[in-house]
Amino acid sequence: MIAGGPSRPGLTGGGLLVLALAWLWPLPHLGLPPFTTHMTMHMAVVAVAAPLLALGVAGTRADLVLRRPAWMAAIPASLAELMIVWAWHAPALHELARDHLALKALEQLSFLAAGVWLWLSALGGRPAQRRERATAGVTALLLTAMHMTLLGALLVVAPRVLYPCVRLCGGVDALTDQHIGGAIMLLVGGAAYLAGGVGLTADVIAWRRRA
Repeated sequence: MIAGGPSRPGLTGGGLLVLALAWLWPLPHLGLPPFTTHMTMHMAVVAVAAPLLALGVAGTRADLVLRRPAWMAAIPASLAELMIVWAWHAPALHELARDHLALKALEQLSFLAAGVWLWLSALGGRPAQRRERATAGVTALLLTAMHMTLLGALLVVAPRVLYPCVRLCGGVDALTDQHIGGAIMLLVGGAAYLAGGVGLTADVIAWRRRA
């Protein structure tokens, strides 16, 4: 998944660019409904920026898999991301983060940290390390794809508003906004982590054929 792709500086720069587009401009200023904006930002951070940043530092001196491998276990990282994502989508905590800038910053930084931790745990290290850690990496990425899909599906089918907003939410009602946000998580989040797991599985098969 690493060899033969874009340069590491290009991957890192791409990840930083995605963060700037999601956090600074233009996403926050597009006038999208609030929960749709939140979920688009969330998926940009964990499903696009985080894997780009992880691939950009994988195998370099900044790769914590090389420096602190015990900290970079993929399955615990996946469980941590599950807890962080589900906690921030509890209605009360989500509303606090929406209304207070400091909590919103903490929310977004925790999404980024959890995403980079998981992606780097699955994809980082030297080639020999990646082969040894691949099974755990595949399991962690597929587990994350499952819980992202589950949470997105629950938001899509929810019959009542969990994340209210004042009157119309950017031209749509709050329930429609919630359903759109859930669909974004279901499709983008589920697909990104599933693609990561499938790609790493393909690497495992290729390594075994060469062995």
